[in-house]
Amino acid sequence: MNASADPTLPIVYSEEVAAAKRAGRPLVALESTIITHGMPYPGNLDMARSVEAIIRQAGAVPATIAVIRGTLHVGLEDCELQDLAKARDVLKLSRADLAFAVALGRTGATTVAATMIAASRAGIDVFATGGIGGVHRGAEESFDISADLEELAKTPVIVVCAGAKAILDIPKTLEVLETRGVPVVTYGSDDFPAFWSRASGYPSPLRLDAPQQVAAFQAARTALGIEGGMLVANPVLYADEIPREEMETFIQTALKAADEQAVTAKAVTPFLLDHIFHQTSGRSLKTNIALVENNARLAAEIALALKA
Repeated sequence: MNASADPTLPIVYSEEVAAAKRAGRPLVALESTIITHGMPYPGNLDMARSVEAIIRQAGAVPATIAVIRGTLHVGLEDCELQDLAKARDVLKLSRADLAFAVALGRTGATTVAATMIAASRAGIDVFATGGIGGVHRGAEESFDISADLEELAKTPVIVVCAGAKAILDIPKTLEVLETRGVPVVTYGSDDFPAFWSRASGYPSPLRLDAPQQVAAFQAARTALGIEGGMLVANPVLYADEIPREEMETFIQTALKAADEQAVTAKAVTPFLLDHIFHQTSGRSLKTNIALVENNARLAAEIALALKA
């Protein structure tokens, strides 16, 4: 582990990330909730290692982010990755409780919002994830809206994802992003993707077809003094997708079960994902892993383009 830490914050960089920062190499941030809350061990560890390997093969350096016993880690050594994959009772951290874990010496996995904060603090411009949070269905009554959307409006990080999670209200999510001034770009398609599916049924606000175009767009935003992040929605590959019409049936069944069991707040998303996993006999998880790997590859390409 590299001891080169920010003196104003308990933050530690892995040896690989510290060396990359010194050399000015492109870095790609990765969240850790997909490891701790996304799938069981050892599949979660295999997935994490695979995603990191894909980023390295593309010429960038992965930086998986987590809080370990109160210390913010940007980049994990393999032993730390293993320990996190096996850990239980890990906090799920967003903007509201990231500092709580640091202050009280807790271990926590970072969501999209918390990962963006940490990446920005560490000088990392690109972050690869699965899907962002957004406006939940029925939010007009529950007011359940993910902190990811507000973070995208505030924090200058390019987030590469497979769109908003399909369990969400996608048109309302897009509307909030537009209101907050967040550019939403779909990579190589005119249709905004819906996580497991290549198309959500809603048009993408913007389209770009090359990593260099994303880098040029970000450079222009910086030159104009426009704050906040950028969302790059990268549709899952054809071979890996589950069609939207099929997924919607599974989602409706899962939503009904969540309502009947009074599942609320942070418990909603993991409950729905687990319910859908069992309905699809594991297909949803296979697609989830495939889309994260696809996003990692594109994020690395964008990180390289930003350095060109």
